[in-house]
Amino acid sequence: MSTSTSVKMVKFNNGQQYPMLGLGTWQATPELKESQQTEIYDAVKSAIDIGYRHFDCAAFYNNENSIGKAIAEKIKEGVIKREELYITSKLWNNNHKPKDVEVALKNSLKLLGLDYLDLYLIHWPVATTEYPIEKDSEGRFIGTDDSYLDTWKAMEQCVQSGLTKSIGISNFNIKQTKEILEIATIKPVVNQVENNPYITQNKLKEICESNGILLTAYGPLGSPYRGANSKGLVLLDEPIIKKIADKYEKTNAQVLIRFQVQRGVIVIPKSSNPERQKENFDVWDFEMSKEDMDLLESLNQNLRYVLLEPGMHLKDYPFNEEP
Repeated sequence: MSTSTSVKMVKFNNGQQYPMLGLGTWQATPELKESQQTEIYDAVKSAIDIGYRHFDCAAFYNNENSIGKAIAEKIKEGVIKREELYITSKLWNNNHKPKDVEVALKNSLKLLGLDYLDLYLIHWPVATTEYPIEKDSEGRFIGTDDSYLDTWKAMEQCVQSGLTKSIGISNFNIKQTKEILEIATIKPVVNQVENNPYITQNKLKEICESNGILLTAYGPLGSPYRGANSKGLVLLDEPIIKKIADKYEKTNAQVLIRFQVQRGVIVIPKSSNPERQKENFDVWDFEMSKEDMDLLESLNQNLRYVLLEPGMHLKDYPFNEEP
């Protein structure tokens, strides 16, 4: 059985250590059926047995209760201790008002059965009125004037209250990240964004790292649950990736995860299949050459699989800043 000690740790700007590899827990819909809740419950238990200790959660995923039950069972069995886990959650868009931030965090803690989080993120730099998202008659989001700068100050209070060890941001672009840094008393430790060879976001990575902020990559396998992206491309079918995988006698997924590790990017692939979880976890016994890393970098087209919602092709929302 794999052990969590094989996972490389990174150090945040506040000195906190965090595993570089974690398990993503996002599901295809926030309205989960009972079978899907069972699936995530089983997925977290199997991941803990394999050696995962970093779990990426969020209020919006609507499965924190199932994740909490799985964690509690493994603690009861003596497989892990709470202090050996690294649990991330995220503030949803309808709770950006400063008065709502601590309430939302405490609700995630209650569902997860925890006393504190290791990391709490602002999920999106967009404030909306309802959960999950309210739209107008033309399918456009109904937003609010709540500033994520005010939200950030409330996030800082959550650190000072001991509810979370660290705080960060998610889906923030360069401009938005700089705005947070200008007013922050406590700096973000990470910016979690979609990241894979089709969207490397190197400019954002450079700005973040120069300010002590690490990137976390979601969708590192190209979000295969969404199929093809806007250009009809499926990352896992990319011939260059297959060629590199064959060279190192690894799978395409292992190459894509290792790509992030070698870039210094935290990576959170999602899988509920124990065999795939093991495969994704087994990326520490090889290193790709600079030439192969450059080949993977050359696939960048700034192509996204993930938008906030199918209707969120907002003309005035600057998702991308790289050509």
